[in-house]
Amino acid sequence: MRIHAIQHVPYEGVGLIGDWAEQHGHELTVTHATTERYPGPEEFDFLVIMGGPMDADDEIASPWLVIEKHFIAEAIADGKLVLGICLGAQIIAEVLGGRVRRGVEREIGWYPVTRTEAGLVQPLFSHWPDTVVVGHWHSDTFDMPMSMQPVLSSEVTPNQAFVFDGHVVGLQFHLEWDEESLAALLEASGDELVDRTTFVMSTSEIADEIPDRVPVCLALLYGLLDGMAEVGPRQLEEVAQ
Repeated sequence: MRIHAIQHVPYEGVGLIGDWAEQHGHELTVTHATTERYPGPEEFDFLVIMGGPMDADDEIASPWLVIEKHFIAEAIADGKLVLGICLGAQIIAEVLGGRVRRGVEREIGWYPVTRTEAGLVQPLFSHWPDTVVVGHWHSDTFDMPMSMQPVLSSEVTPNQAFVFDGHVVGLQFHLEWDEESLAALLEASGDELVDRTTFVMSTSEIADEIPDRVPVCLALLYGLLDGMAEVGPRQLEEVAQ
């Protein structure tokens, strides 16, 4: 399978997604959103949209978002597998008709998410426990597009994950962090942790929990990617007919 990732900043790369792709023999290519250069629809099967510090709905500050959103909309319409993480999930939500907005509180660190009623019956999340601690780094959130329901929720952010049409997944949180990628994020954006609030951990608190949290997130990530890969060929075949 051919995976293409959109990266928005150098310090928010594919992380553990790259390890999964390598272990399964999948081809992985990466482009930076600001270049506005994307592959043709015949060149990839699975699109992954990574995080970043910019606002998903601010096309004046980030004019390249216009081209990126058009590319993502076409990928969804073509039946590609699509996974958005943090900023990527917000962009997908807007492309599908949702609204990006400032969250009630910032959420940075390791905090639990819980499966909703929709999540309990969603096949792609069938391997998830009812509640699990994952990584967060966001100030914004999104209102769900159309009549969709979130599959995961948290105390401060009701819409933590969604599935659209069986082949598009948005995660407001991070499963892809490993020790190296999280260290890069802390170095680049650690100043955001100075202003502590209820749902913002310190740098040391985040780092101290890495050994316990990363293996759990890795298992959840691999299970989700495996499930999407199983859906993919069937979905793509239907679109091709």
